[in-house]
Amino acid sequence: MFVMDETEFWALIDSTREDAEGDPEEQAELLIERLTQLDPDAVMFFARHFESRYNRASQWDLWAAAWILLDGVSDDAFDAFRCWLIGQGREIFEHAVHDADSLADVLEGFDEELDGDAEDLGYAADEAYEQLTGVIMPDLGLPEAPEDPSGVALDLEDDEALAERLPKLWDRFRG
Repeated sequence: MFVMDETEFWALIDSTREDAEGDPEEQAELLIERLTQLDPDAVMFFARHFESRYNRASQWDLWAAAWILLDGVSDDAFDAFRCWLIGQGREIFEHAVHDADSLADVLEGFDEELDGDAEDLGYAADEAYEQLTGVIMPDLGLPEAPEDPSGVALDLEDDEALAERLPKLWDRFRG
């Protein structure tokens, strides 16, 4: 049985992003294609890595970052943003979860029409597993995700609060 570790997870994310030239939909298609070349257990390991990072990115500061970058986002759009953030690779993801304002320093050429939404990445492992086995992926055995984002809540519609919380992002994208 193949066990996918964190380094292999990120290598798969990086290679599909690079081969897709940053296009989130193409990246999701490539990810499904590559995952179907693995065994179902490996796909489940990938899904666990993805889901744990997706849950880790459920933070008020990242929701505020998405709000600034995309000029407002619903909770569903924030879910798609978190998938996109994972799709950007380990370095950007880790910077963002530790300091959302650091996205101002690491995002090059961000285009709110093309970037910030990669909902399909969140379904890639499920799709691959179903193609491999003919059945829906079983429960991953991860702890239940908290209902609310972590961190200090803020009013996302308050421009002053957003500018104060994430000054570099605000200055670069909305200032």
